[in-house]
Amino acid sequence: MKATIIEDFGGTDVFASAELEKPNVKPGHVVVKVAATSVNTIDMMIRQMGTDLPFAPALPGVLGMDFAGVIDQVGEGVTRFKVGDEVYGCAGGLGDLQGAMAEYMLADAQLIAHKPTSLSMRKAAAIPLVGITAYEGLTRAQASEGQSVLVHGGAGGVGHLAIQIARSFGANVYATGGSEAQALIEKLGATYIDYRNEEVSDYVQAHTQGKGFDVVYDTVGGPNLQNSFAAAKLNGQVSTTVSLLETDLSPVHFSGLSLHVVFMLIPMIHNHNRSAHGEILTTLAQMADAGKLAPVLDSQAFSLSEASQAHDRLASGQVMGKVVISVP
Repeated sequence: MKATIIEDFGGTDVFASAELEKPNVKPGHVVVKVAATSVNTIDMMIRQMGTDLPFAPALPGVLGMDFAGVIDQVGEGVTRFKVGDEVYGCAGGLGDLQGAMAEYMLADAQLIAHKPTSLSMRKAAAIPLVGITAYEGLTRAQASEGQSVLVHGGAGGVGHLAIQIARSFGANVYATGGSEAQALIEKLGATYIDYRNEEVSDYVQAHTQGKGFDVVYDTVGGPNLQNSFAAAKLNGQVSTTVSLLETDLSPVHFSGLSLHVVFMLIPMIHNHNRSAHGEILTTLAQMADAGKLAPVLDSQAFSLSEASQAHDRLASGQVMGKVVISVP
């Protein structure tokens, strides 16, 4: 089969085209004919950092966690899927799990679900990692109808889906972003907040009468985590996807906040509760088919041979939504 591999860790020049053996099916798994994959920040981190991360693949490796495609083979014990089913998921691209930047990939059947029938393969491939992350962060924070939810980074991969999922729960959603993100954030149904020109205290006063938001979902991380603490109400909920830093937790203590750290790769890395991801993907597919969830694709499209350009595009900081790679 055709594949794009990395022969080393480092810059985007490490990608190369290769011919690999098609994977064999095994119990509890399926082989998928891949139609599309999307690029996530974690894919770039693995490519750049390599063995500094404990879940880096052995070289030569095939990256690409997200995929959408058609089942080619079904392993022993798999009953929910059959050959020819259109599926999507996040099931490879780290450790000993071959990624989706290849014509075929082996996937644990617990990590996948039937693809939303209303979405193209490219759009479906944009959902899994960021969709599961958005859903987990909101549900762990108990986001619900009538609550005020603030999403930091509302035009990003996780952020733009978190807006839609929170709205599907019946929440009143607000989202931060640069001026270039305003149109998208408002199109998705959230109230736009210009973080560059508004202080946290100002938008907390304007939108919550100074009480703070019920739920704050921080997809930006770093120093912004303190802004999230400042924006939350007393005994409020804060979820974050980026907590790789040392920071002062005094605001968490004195406001009685609950902090949820979302690291959605745990089931893949540790083979822990993988079925939860399949269940979430089934729920997200139902949302999509009900017209409540639609991933936004970046304006530039890429093919399997253009992996370097796709990674460069995501790193540019100019992306709205998700960067997607079509697989022949």
